[in-house]
Amino acid sequence: MTNVPPTPSGLRGAVDLSSLVDRAQRPAQPGPASTAGGQPGIAPTGAAPAGAPAAGDLTVPSLVLDVTDQTFQDVLQLSSVVPVIVDIWAEWCGPCKQLSPILERLTAEYDGRVVLAKVDADTNPQLVQAFQAQSIPTVAAVIGGRPLGLFVGALPEAEVRDVFEQVVAAAEQNGVTGRVTVDGASAAEPAGEPEPEPLPPHHQAAYDAIERGDYAAAVQEYRTAIAQDPNDQMAVAGLAQVSLLARLDGRTADELRSAAASAPQDVEAQMAVADLDVSGGHVEDAFGRLLDLVPTVFGAEREALRVRLVEYFELIGVDDPRVAVARRRLASALY
Repeated sequence: MTNVPPTPSGLRGAVDLSSLVDRAQRPAQPGPASTAGGQPGIAPTGAAPAGAPAAGDLTVPSLVLDVTDQTFQDVLQLSSVVPVIVDIWAEWCGPCKQLSPILERLTAEYDGRVVLAKVDADTNPQLVQAFQAQSIPTVAAVIGGRPLGLFVGALPEAEVRDVFEQVVAAAEQNGVTGRVTVDGASAAEPAGEPEPEPLPPHHQAAYDAIERGDYAAAVQEYRTAIAQDPNDQMAVAGLAQVSLLARLDGRTADELRSAAASAPQDVEAQMAVADLDVSGGHVEDAFGRLLDLVPTVFGAEREALRVRLVEYFELIGVDDPRVAVARRRLASALY
């Protein structure tokens, strides 16, 4: 597997959730108990203030909670007892449909020591901005009220499992060692979670190939899906993502950055670092690096840069405003 997937050791750093933290720490107003995503409220059994380790555990309606800009204060409170994994997703996002079932399954396996908070990117712009979700899926964690970026994109289950283990270890180091119980149900089995819709055959075959580290087979499966339906945007995005994983496989960040620094006009070396930047969520850095290079080269090298940038556009999403800006700049450089 690649040596440079985004993991907690390469996080984007502290995320500005100050407005949400402030809201969570205001004195409670008279009225009904707070709720998460319209679900029954989180009931403390000895909870501490938000941002501090709790003396006791909590009862939750489910291990998988739908949260919004308005209800995120519940997550901040909950993170004082157990680490909360945050899944920023959207209904139209193909990689999200691959990743979300993995996150939910692993959350269940931790039997109340981890909770999953799902954030719909289309309806919660404040959280999207707060977590610096430059593309989706974006996965983060909140531990003791403090947010941590984890990774961007759909990773194989083995790598996601490693991330969960690192999050739990980080929580233990910060004294967040509680456990939640599910109100009226077993904590190991979140209530009412529907079975995920099956992926199309070639998409499932591609995902299975990614799981076993066979990126070449995954590329072929996505290409077959696109040949059968050129409008299959889920396959187009999947192809871009697995191609990125294949290019980074077996290479280290130090190796890539050293090669690029020593050869600033080497197109292959600069594209490799751009891959690294995209994998870590630094989309604008990747765009800027390659767009600066486009006017300086010609022929096959310029075409290679164009193709790589178009691939990034598909991976990040054509509706992303940064893609629109980069498209205009690319067109200007080319024509």
